[in-house]
Amino acid sequence: MMPAMNLHRRFFHTRLLALLGSWGLAQPTPAATELPIVLARSAPAGIDPAGYLVSEKLDGVRAVWDGQILRFRSGRAVAAPTWFTAKLPRTPLDGELWLGRGQFDTLSGMVRKAQPVDAEWQQIKYMVFELPGETGSFEKRIAQLPTIIAQTAWPQLQAVEQYRVANPAALQAKLKAVVAAGGEGLMLHLASAPVTHGRSDVLLKLKPQQDAEAVVVGHVAGQGKYAGMLGALDVKTASGQRFKLGTGLSNAQRQNPPAIGSTITYSYRDVTPSGKPRFAAFMRVHEAGF
Repeated sequence: MMPAMNLHRRFFHTRLLALLGSWGLAQPTPAATELPIVLARSAPAGIDPAGYLVSEKLDGVRAVWDGQILRFRSGRAVAAPTWFTAKLPRTPLDGELWLGRGQFDTLSGMVRKAQPVDAEWQQIKYMVFELPGETGSFEKRIAQLPTIIAQTAWPQLQAVEQYRVANPAALQAKLKAVVAAGGEGLMLHLASAPVTHGRSDVLLKLKPQQDAEAVVVGHVAGQGKYAGMLGALDVKTASGQRFKLGTGLSNAQRQNPPAIGSTITYSYRDVTPSGKPRFAAFMRVHEAGF
């Protein structure tokens, strides 16, 4: 558990680094693991949702508010307009900047700009699903969200709907309905879980296809119709699995492929006995600083 005071202390270091940067004394940007946020694992097949609160998996950009500064999960400050952050409460929040279903690419272009465009940010919602500075179980923490949201009286700040699902069959039916409506999938958060951080089983993602991240370690030259372009990415996962990823890349990406050392997200159906993903397909580059 991490009370609000500890969370503020955790962020003090990154704020100090930002000040040093303005004096030309900056240290490296904090890594994602330095932020006290929980990261999801993939839900196992046939999971029983009893004990979990379920919500839609939003196709947005993760953003953490410490009461003063809005940051990406990497620790880098979001260049949000002053009027946007001025509307947020002093309470630490964790959630997603969100534009709508299927709008991730447009959204990422908006929030990555060094100079924010007011007209764009007026379309962006901050969808909150956690109070990282509070104590108690997840269910008790989010029970406080409606009061916090109501006090701001600002339509762009919203709570992500959390609900119970009776059984595995009902969970699959809900997943099917969300995906049919254009959503990505579902999130399952253990209702009894205290505040935690890092990759954890207390938060699970459920999608028709799973996704994961890998680092680009090489480029494979294309042949035939892809001659003179990229044929496949040579990638390596955090567990050390190395494989070729050639499906899902556009011609533009083949002509200007993700750089070696960059992190990409790929989808897959399941894994082989040796741990390699089946039917893997490129999804997107994990933008630096997100």
